[in-house]
Amino acid sequence: MTPSIRRKLESLAERHEEVSLLLAQPEVLADGQRFRELSREYAQLEPVVAALREHDQARRDLDASRQMLADPDMRDLAADDVARLESRLAELDGELQVLLLPKDPRDEANLFLEVRAGAGGDEAAIFAGDVFRMYARYAERQGWRVEILNEHAGEHGGYKEIVARIEGQGVFSRLKFESGVHCVKRVPATESQGRVHTSTATVAVLPEMDDIEDIPIAPADLKVDTFRASGAGGQHVNKTDSAIRITHLPSGIVVECQDERSQHKNRARAMSLLKARLLDEAQSKQTAEQAQSRRLQVGSGDRSQRIRTYRYKDNLVTDHRIGLDLYRLPEIMQGDLDELVGALLREHQADQLKALA
Repeated sequence: MTPSIRRKLESLAERHEEVSLLLAQPEVLADGQRFRELSREYAQLEPVVAALREHDQARRDLDASRQMLADPDMRDLAADDVARLESRLAELDGELQVLLLPKDPRDEANLFLEVRAGAGGDEAAIFAGDVFRMYARYAERQGWRVEILNEHAGEHGGYKEIVARIEGQGVFSRLKFESGVHCVKRVPATESQGRVHTSTATVAVLPEMDDIEDIPIAPADLKVDTFRASGAGGQHVNKTDSAIRITHLPSGIVVECQDERSQHKNRARAMSLLKARLLDEAQSKQTAEQAQSRRLQVGSGDRSQRIRTYRYKDNLVTDHRIGLDLYRLPEIMQGDLDELVGALLREHQADQLKALA
């Protein structure tokens, strides 16, 4: 561990102690927002402090074991301890460097998931449905909540477009690298002659920001339409114009929400989604200029800019950004995404460490 990294870690440990004392102050306890901010900061610093304590203890144990090497009766046992502790210290060095990486403030945000059929006609819509169910099952495994805000079904199944909100701890941090073009190679259910088709679906993952006022949106820039939401019939049929469609005139972005029976709630959800899209558009323009992060960026929707391919004949899922091949396609389509998500996160952290160095 370099002296500069050590100083940074000690500074964070001091801040952790300071935040702990602040959380006990009456004026902080009386201020709900301040208390939440400090509690969040305390939770973020806790892993750093715990790893630093373990590192310091391992270093003291290593020094003691090295001194025991001079004792003939203890040499063999001490040698084993030295090897074990040196290995653990190397691991802790790596963990502490990762913990020093700048935190994405959006990581704890809930998100909007948008899946749209791309090239491939009816099969593209069917595949878009498969991709959405893959994420919905992953969310279920994580204990997250999924709300469908808007959907347009395909003629032969799946979705031409589906928009959902996913709520849960660390949602955006786990799914933020899923945006882009997903490509499937398989014999479609609509194919009568057994030929393999190539179809695509586009995925967009947008963080839901806490405060809609962060982005100024002039009322004159909005066109708001109400319409009758589609849904179950019988006693639950929607008899009022509760669904909301908002058009942001300067950008041309259109959002819809018809999940809730309350027009007020649908409008709030639609405005939150509009803000997320405007933020994403602004950030995309900025990050498009940063060549080093191109591998993990969203493509334009063209097949040639796909991020992932699902080959059913070979039982293979390939992530083209990091060159990862997984022969576990059925499990992945059932929502077992931990290996994929983890590999993308590790690659991103490696890029950040290089930049930090």
